[in-house]
Amino acid sequence: SEGKSVKDELARIGYIGEQEPGDHPIGCYFEAHIEQGPVLEDHAKTIGVVTGVLGIRWYDCVVTGMEAHAGPTPMHLRKDALQVAAALMQEVVACAHRHPPHGRGTVGMVAVHPNSRNVIPGRVKFSIDLRNATDALCDAMDADIRAVAARLSAESGLPIEITPVSNYPAQVFHADCVSAVGRAAEKLGYSHMPAVSGAGHDAVYMARLAPAGMIFIPCKAGLRHTALADAQPAHLTAGCNVLLHAMLERAGVAGS
Repeated sequence: SEGKSVKDELARIGYIGEQEPGDHPIGCYFEAHIEQGPVLEDHAKTIGVVTGVLGIRWYDCVVTGMEAHAGPTPMHLRKDALQVAAALMQEVVACAHRHPPHGRGTVGMVAVHPNSRNVIPGRVKFSIDLRNATDALCDAMDADIRAVAARLSAESGLPIEITPVSNYPAQVFHADCVSAVGRAAEKLGYSHMPAVSGAGHDAVYMARLAPAGMIFIPCKAGLRHTALADAQPAHLTAGCNVLLHAMLERAGVAGS
């Protein structure tokens, strides 16, 4: 999907329209979803009362060195792009630990050039994914990783380029919707706890149009987007029940 816009793809499949989002009044929006993480299962809770969604910053990082033969080139004369890139990748994880409790740091894509067994890498490109609960914390993580990159570049003599790819602001859900979810879980007798979503959801965009909230249920080992993903029928039922009762309360028919 890289390089393709949502607008272009909607036009391609004949789904693009002229109507602006929000033309119809919306009282509120609720979304039920598996957690996609292991926290609820770890705490033995049935319902996650989602208070908001982490902000997300995506970057492409390129470290440029010099290709050379792995045998004849002494270690002290190398310009190994992968060695420097690996150090920065470890710092992405360390950066998340420096900004707890919701800091996240991930390197999910790596391309090594020329990717040959006996050639010192001359160029490494990799992705950086930083997340945290507020935009200010995301800004702090951005400054942190850039400072580390500048230090590694100065120490190694290799240029490091960090290019922003996407910036998804953190989203706090409407207090009334969050409270409605909590009350529904309590009334129905389900164990519950506050939760923060580390992944993006439709509710993030709906929250820009109307009050919004989310309900999480546990998923086995926190797995998602894999054939091993699983959720218990009882948890699915609980999530649906909480969704129903939260909506009824906000619609003014909670006693129905």
